[in-house]
Amino acid sequence: MSRLGTLGARLYRGEVGYDFIGKRKIWYGISILITITAIVGLAVSGLNMGIEFKGGAVFTTPKTSVTVAKAEDLATEASGHQAIVQKLGNGGLRIQITEVDTAKSDEIKNALSKDLDVPAEKIAADLVGPSWGEQIANKAWTGLGIFMVLVVIYLAIAFEWRMAIAALVALIHDITITVGVYALVGFEVTPGTVIGLLTILGYSLYDTVVVFDSLKEGTQGITKQTRWTYSEIANRSINGTLVRSINTTVVALLPVAGLLFIGGGVLGAGMLNDISLALFVGLAAGAYSSIFIATPLVADLKERDPQMKALKKRILAKRAAAAAKGESAEDEQSDDEHPQDATPAAAVVGQRQQPPRGHGRTPGKRR
Repeated sequence: MSRLGTLGARLYRGEVGYDFIGKRKIWYGISILITITAIVGLAVSGLNMGIEFKGGAVFTTPKTSVTVAKAEDLATEASGHQAIVQKLGNGGLRIQITEVDTAKSDEIKNALSKDLDVPAEKIAADLVGPSWGEQIANKAWTGLGIFMVLVVIYLAIAFEWRMAIAALVALIHDITITVGVYALVGFEVTPGTVIGLLTILGYSLYDTVVVFDSLKEGTQGITKQTRWTYSEIANRSINGTLVRSINTTVVALLPVAGLLFIGGGVLGAGMLNDISLALFVGLAAGAYSSIFIATPLVADLKERDPQMKALKKRILAKRAAAAAKGESAEDEQSDDEHPQDATPAAAVVGQRQQPPRGHGRTPGKRR
């Protein structure tokens, strides 16, 4: 078995682990800092909205020897607006200029014909009205809102309302960071970007639900025992699914990284950047939020419940009494605990502590 597979098995059994819940304030602080940076970038730089949202014209030329940089200068001078130029596979140019109407489009086309030494009739011009872009934007926001509502309803029914709130916070966290990165790097926002944003929500939600499912299973009948707090079992759930989350994220990021860095960077296929940057940032943020934000937030909300407060108080009192006697709290079996569940408490780095994965089950074994 590989080292990663061995580590995953040990994490699942609770033999090793990291105290994610205990150090949650650190991760909350990091997330808040990243989110504030994203919001500031969005407020200062704003989003570079594409022609589909602003409206404008796209000019496609036949093969020409003019460089991209030179064409950008010529198009910007002819139109009075910043132009985006891409080299096509056939040697032609794709010149995109926002906020251009029909009358202005003809003037720009004639000017480009002279500057690029290309016949005007061979330059194709496509106009996009701003109203169409506004409809696309409205539909995107509507789709996002419907998705969020359905997610909250589903999680509230399948799990509980605290998990629904935590998942919603994690999703908003991922969207904010992704949009902020777009504002900071100045990448153009196109319908492909919107598709990428909607796609990453599914990946983010998948990782979160995997951890939530493990947490739900591990906390069944939690109030019938006095050995593990909710936070300890939540920490075990994160550790038990950690390698799975990492593997899933890495496998998903590799092809996206190929699109972003090789396709968009090396090959100069700029249109690939529209969706690949959203996917790359969103996938990484989704994996982060499912581990460091969603589950710790559930533990925080759950520990406020009177039953969980009472349980934690009983557990701490029991441990204090056992420490006063020079004994380990795990050595004492309560009448309401099953013998097969008698394994140490939540895993922390360097400790062999393991809360149950489910009531009445031997930890580490599947059904």
